[in-house]
Amino acid sequence: MVVESEGYIALIEYLVESLGLFEAQQQSGGEQTIEDLVSSRVASNLMAICEQNPQLDPKLRFMIMQEADAVVADLEEVLSAVWLRAPTPAQQAFLEEFIDLIKNLFDGAIS
Repeated sequence: MVVESEGYIALIEYLVESLGLFEAQQQSGGEQTIEDLVSSRVASNLMAICEQNPQLDPKLRFMIMQEADAVVADLEEVLSAVWLRAPTPAQQAFLEEFIDLIKNLFDGAIS
């Protein structure tokens, strides 16, 4: 559906190219880790997709949830070196925008 699409692969390549943003050792004052941020943002977007499309077949909803799990796993793999660190403000902004772009791929696939 999404994780095998050209758009998703291009986004993952963009993330890999942007890893320099995550090399900074600067610590953020927050308690939230990158793992928390990614998991929460993906879950919020997943809920929004389901709320925006109440007519979705339960099988399709399940497939979307599986793909969302795959997205989190892919992000964990790419960001493994910093996964348990608190994000800097720039990292948080990047990840929020990045995950929103992934939501757009899901929206497009559902339409």
